[in-house]
Amino acid sequence: MSKRIGIIGGGAAGFFAAIHAARQHPQAYITIYEALKNPLSKVLVSGGGRCNVTNHTLDVSELIKHYPRGFRELRSAFSRFAVSDTITFFEEHGVPLKVEADNRMFPTTDCSATIADCLTTLASKEGITLKTRSKVTSLKTQANGIDILESGGNSATVDVLILTSGGSRQSFSLAEQLGHTIVDPVPSLFTFKIVDPLLDDLQGVSFPQALLTLTIGKKKFSNEGPLLITHWGLSGPATIVLSARAARELHDVQYQASLRVNFLSEEERGTVRDRIQNMKTRHGKKQLSTSPPVRLPKRFWLQLLSVAGITGDQQYHDCSKAQIQTLETLLEHHEFRVQGKGQFKEEFVTAGGVLLKEVDFKTMQSKVNPHVYLAGEVLNIDGVTGGFNFQSAWTTGWIAGTNCS
Repeated sequence: MSKRIGIIGGGAAGFFAAIHAARQHPQAYITIYEALKNPLSKVLVSGGGRCNVTNHTLDVSELIKHYPRGFRELRSAFSRFAVSDTITFFEEHGVPLKVEADNRMFPTTDCSATIADCLTTLASKEGITLKTRSKVTSLKTQANGIDILESGGNSATVDVLILTSGGSRQSFSLAEQLGHTIVDPVPSLFTFKIVDPLLDDLQGVSFPQALLTLTIGKKKFSNEGPLLITHWGLSGPATIVLSARAARELHDVQYQASLRVNFLSEEERGTVRDRIQNMKTRHGKKQLSTSPPVRLPKRFWLQLLSVAGITGDQQYHDCSKAQIQTLETLLEHHEFRVQGKGQFKEEFVTAGGVLLKEVDFKTMQSKVNPHVYLAGEVLNIDGVTGGFNFQSAWTTGWIAGTNCS
């Protein structure tokens, strides 16, 4: 009798697991159960409709640094299926990828449908059955496999179940029915709500290399990168990555924290006092408003002078020690009060999911239920923005599909 393999969730991890399970077990009956009308919905909307497939970080030691949770387990997983394997897989199936800024990788078509079509076509060629609008409500372990019950009343029994149902409450409920422990999910990858005179009416102003330090109790989290001022506070990669690193701690304090920002590039940090003093000595008659001592967006510099109480026509030779100190503090050490979180529209990721010690990352087999394998966002793994979450989906999906037996 041919093996029956059920896969709950028609996303990136689910399709990848299904395709590789079919190649490992050519005679198996494989079914993907997808609750939505269309599969691969996250793939289609990711990266602004272009699909940020992975990140061109080939060194595993560097790659795992982009996963606030799960980096230890992923080290071994990435040794089995790495970024280079993802690139090779898609190129071998007619989807070449390209590298863009920050090592992000996209299909050369700049169209996420290219990735989705590749996966659905391969699944069809492998004889995999795709059931859409098929919401699984109950999973029950039997001696010989897993009983699957759908919301419409349909049921089936499979020898092996691969759970790739994502990071939703319903997904975690299914994992619990299989005997797993869930680490409570909290949001990850979000922006900071901040009200501060230094940011007023400056939405759209950006900084290429800001340094952010978040303080929550006795813990400090830092990140460096592009920063963007919005009408509600601060966004940009520097903020969003920082939110991921401190996701659970921020949740515990209801998103109330202290954020110190250095707006300057690395080469200019720590030089403000000397640069102003140099301007005062050599170009004393120049106005501060028209001759900033460091590279800054003009709108921000004028706002900063206003907050510091410096008039638009003040010249450098009139700068007092107190004013110089104030400018240095505002540029390099200003403390903002985070008063809540916004939303990162391109990607919604949660920190939480199946307890990782309950999964064997050599095979992705459950340690508490031998009929079950797990992959993707149902696990307590999350990466920062830039293609890292898709990479963990491809990797864990490949391992689960290749090893399910």
